[in-house]
Amino acid sequence: MANQDAAFGFRAVRHLSGGTPRTEEYVIASGYTGVIYTGSPSALVAGGGVELGAVGAVQMNGVFNGCFYTDPTTSKPTWKAYYPGSITASDIVANVYADPQIIFEGQHDGTATVANNNNANHDHVGTGGSTINGQSSAEIDTSTYTTTATGTWTQIGVSKDPDNSDLTAANSNAYVVANTGEHAYKLITGL
Repeated sequence: MANQDAAFGFRAVRHLSGGTPRTEEYVIASGYTGVIYTGSPSALVAGGGVELGAVGAVQMNGVFNGCFYTDPTTSKPTWKAYYPGSITASDIVANVYADPQIIFEGQHDGTATVANNNNANHDHVGTGGSTINGQSSAEIDTSTYTTTATGTWTQIGVSKDPDNSDLTAANSNAYVVANTGEHAYKLITGL
């Protein structure tokens, strides 16, 4: 059976310790032009804020999960599932799943098998998303499979989603955790 090709970024599903995943608050700089969607990897920047996490970003700090700010046009408190970019406000707060022990579910952009992908590292691909529901279209980049220390994510298992667990077809879902060498809070050398 073919998997559904419906990328959703990375969604927190559980914690390695069995606890409940929760978000932390980070600043987005006023006027930051990038767009960040729910489920997109985020990265630390100078001054302690966050931006969209580029592929291979060594300072990745987690996964974006919406933001709050005072709308500069209406002066009303605003919550959005995505940061639309170029907002001029002094109170932009991003909610980020920042704990490096959170397990995320993501979709492969190609065909991935247990034999060549469990305990392997991958980057992600895609920085877009939906302005209707705010959901990211980022995926696990199947072609970047490696057993070396590079790659944003380490795959730890195959999703139990019956619509996306066929390993003989493209777009299977997998469980991943942040790679030790690329998450800001797991880096041995620090920021």
